Amino acid sequence: MVKGISRRVVVVDSPDQRYFEQAIFIVRNDAAGEGVTARELVEEARRVARNYAGGDHGRFSRAWRDLTPAVYTLIGAGGIGLVWMIAALA
Repeated sequence: MVKGISRRVVVVDSPDQRYFEQAIFIVRNDAAGEGVTARELVEEARRVARNYAGGDHGRFSRAWRDLTPAVYTLIGAGGIGLVWMIAALA
């Protein structure tokens, strides 16, 4: 049994509960002394959760992530071919 310790937490529910139900953030003890409101704590917790989940990257990075290995192979082969052509012509 632990005595004398109390912590404040912020609990954020997951929008897609396929894998996770909630994210729990433990609030630093000195955060309350800085004049931070409860609403600001919740918004910061949501922002951090989105960043960890990869929600702030946009469509362009998602397109790169969704490419098949064959496409990566073709891009790499094209890059190597371009480097070889530049070296051969120089």
